[in-house]
Amino acid sequence: MPGLSRTLSRIALAAAVLTVLAAPNLLAQTATGPAPAPSTTEVKLPAYDVISIKPNKSGSGRVSVHTDDGNFDASNVSLKTMLLNAYGLKDAQLTDLPKWGDSTRFDIQAKVVDPDLKLIQSLKEDQRRAMLQPILTDRFQLKFHYETKVLPVYELVLAKDGPKFQASKITGDQKAANGMGAGSMRVNNTVMTSTAIPISSLVNLLSSQLQRIVVDKTGLAGKYDMDLAWSRDDAAAPASDSVPPSIFTALQEQLGLKLQPSKSPVETFVVDHVELPSEN
Repeated sequence: MPGLSRTLSRIALAAAVLTVLAAPNLLAQTATGPAPAPSTTEVKLPAYDVISIKPNKSGSGRVSVHTDDGNFDASNVSLKTMLLNAYGLKDAQLTDLPKWGDSTRFDIQAKVVDPDLKLIQSLKEDQRRAMLQPILTDRFQLKFHYETKVLPVYELVLAKDGPKFQASKITGDQKAANGMGAGSMRVNNTVMTSTAIPISSLVNLLSSQLQRIVVDKTGLAGKYDMDLAWSRDDAAAPASDSVPPSIFTALQEQLGLKLQPSKSPVETFVVDHVELPSEN
């Protein structure tokens, strides 16, 4: 169930849906990856003028991230979480991060002084992500490069009796009237309900849940209504009315899709240098 967008609200790490792959906006890094997406260069992005980073020592497992018209407010986040969101990465793509980058938690607040609200509200997801990158390069002294590696992946394919879901009948006008934009996906622990989403949204969710890159091989190009319920423990007891099956079994039984192991070249994000930020 797939990083930060204007629609991102309070989230839990277990249910974070990384919603999108975005080409990084390379800002004073040692990156050798692909050029940034055109949308991040055509518009002069707003910059966070006031940035506060403080250690969070609450010991709480609750993580929250909120963006609102020029404000960014993250509580109990790790550097790893920030990197995955700011650069549109899957967990398996991030390498050579020091241990503290995942264990040490921070409260991060950033603010655009006198924001152009019309401009901010028009930004796309990859542009919003790019706004976070200077926080990492400036305050955490991040340097990195891209490297292509052959990694284990899962290929999402149609099962023999699939697919077991239908193309969405919700029209563009209905989606706009309901404020749904490109579609709606809700993930509550291990239950997903969705309306009018592309297969790529499901792929992002699966990549997040399985901590492995999932590659879409279904050939399905429409928008679909899909519901899925699974057990987080793949070794759980056989499914019953109260215990759903593993995510692998649930995909096949409920959606007519199948995950098959494979290997594929994957562009990875290699951390060359990073420092703990000074507190302020």
